[in-house]
Amino acid sequence: MKLRSYLKPYLLFALLTPLTMIGEVAVDLLQPKLLSQIVDDGVLPQNMDVIIPTGVIMLLTIIAGGCFGVGSSAFSGMASQGFARDLRNDVFRKVMRLSFQQTDKFTTGSLVTRLTADITAIQQLVDFSLRMLVRNLMFLIGGVFMMMQLNVRFGIVIAISLPIEVLIVVFVMKFANPLYGIVAGRLDGVNSVMQENVTGARVVKAYVREEHETKRFDKANGDLMTANLKVMRLVALLQPLLMIAMNAAVIAVIYIGGLQVEASEMKVGEVMAAVTYVTQILHGIMMLSMMFQSISRASASAKRLREVLDTEPAVADGEGANGTEKGTVEFRGVSFRYPSSVGRPVLDGIDLKIKSGENLAILGATGSGKSSLVNLIPRFYDAVEGEVLVDGENVRSYKLDELRQRIGIVLQKSELFSATVAENISWGDKNASREDIETAAAIARADEFIDRMPDGYDTRIAEKGASLSGGQKQRLSIARAVLKKPEILIFDDSTSALDLRTEADLRKRLRESLAGTTVITIAQRIASVRDCDRIAVLDHGRIVGCAPHDELMKSCEVYQDIYRSQVKEGGEG
Repeated sequence: MKLRSYLKPYLLFALLTPLTMIGEVAVDLLQPKLLSQIVDDGVLPQNMDVIIPTGVIMLLTIIAGGCFGVGSSAFSGMASQGFARDLRNDVFRKVMRLSFQQTDKFTTGSLVTRLTADITAIQQLVDFSLRMLVRNLMFLIGGVFMMMQLNVRFGIVIAISLPIEVLIVVFVMKFANPLYGIVAGRLDGVNSVMQENVTGARVVKAYVREEHETKRFDKANGDLMTANLKVMRLVALLQPLLMIAMNAAVIAVIYIGGLQVEASEMKVGEVMAAVTYVTQILHGIMMLSMMFQSISRASASAKRLREVLDTEPAVADGEGANGTEKGTVEFRGVSFRYPSSVGRPVLDGIDLKIKSGENLAILGATGSGKSSLVNLIPRFYDAVEGEVLVDGENVRSYKLDELRQRIGIVLQKSELFSATVAENISWGDKNASREDIETAAAIARADEFIDRMPDGYDTRIAEKGASLSGGQKQRLSIARAVLKKPEILIFDDSTSALDLRTEADLRKRLRESLAGTTVITIAQRIASVRDCDRIAVLDHGRIVGCAPHDELMKSCEVYQDIYRSQVKEGGEG
């Protein structure tokens, strides 16, 4: 019922669909009557004066019915397709606003299924309801009326056969309905395995795990098949049982009609018309049973979509703020743990103030909380204790778009899109000129390989940057962030694929071009950050030192251990 509101913009089409369908069904109901006239008043007495004009009338009404049918299909398509488009847009928009922990909870495969198969199931129900519901209800009501006009004794056949068909439908669908939700869940599993293997294809091949992943997919696919077969076995009972009931009703009509013809109370053509009407009535019941299947399937899909639409983002907009301390970041007593995690927090009691224009590095062992710390700045997650301030204001006070406009971030994993080089860089600023794009690429040292590409900046990048090396993807990602000209620029171990010389040159260009920008750099190598203004050392979620390199070498044991572990004969590695 909640999703019904998506049909309101297409209400005109939704109303025109049943209206034109009424015209089509009226023509179909009229045909048996006209045919009985041809048989009784034309064929049997061999009267061509009845056959020809009545045949012409039948032909004209069939053409009119065809026009009504085309109009009904067109209007229904406009309404259902528009409904599906708007619903898909809203679900996608909601997915884009969900926080990371919420998308992880749903899983990527499940969200893909909801945006595709589930919305398609509901769209098909809308299309089916607008056309077939009206059509089959009219056949049911109109057919009964027309049969009773021919002979009231046919009412006995209808009174017996209709309840039998309804009971058959109710019995089968009672057991089939719960299975549709199971099928949707199994489809989620198939999509999840497929998504993992497509995105992680290189790892699968590198570890020669194709056979293992094929078996894993086969299991998920087999589970889906088993669930589908359970539904199909139940539904397979439906049509044969309905056909038996329908054919029994036809036999009864022929028997009763034959007795009436023998008693000269009915004509042969009227009996033929009655057979056609009972077939239309019971066929309408069969089609309505198919609609109940669609309702069951769409009901499970609608529930899954409402789960997404009703989910409020865990990280929501604040009331709005105007930070006055441009480029500052401060952590006050910040603690953080990931949702549903147990044990000690990832970050514990962090106090750190980063000045405007400062170049701060964050160093620490794997799992010490470096990425978790910087993820709190643009509110990818919220701290569970304490405050994170940007430009002197609590990040929770900002509207998310306003906050993230102030921040540029280059993630550890470089994400590129199926677009041109220029389009990927211009994600940093959709209004950027070609000159701005080329300048950003030069700062990131991406121009060196872009100029060698077949179409330069207009070269199309393969999905997820598959046509580029790791270092090239990182430099394009850096160019994108540089183009944004943010107050705060975060590098989350985003130069790991670059050699030390290229990285040093890149950092020199960044300092020259982004003077005044606050730069926060997460790195594994001391050689990458030793020239930063300060280096914050994280150890098990706590800051154990924050000072320039020389001071840390004297005062911070953890930093000294990291330094010694990276020293080789002949210098630092």
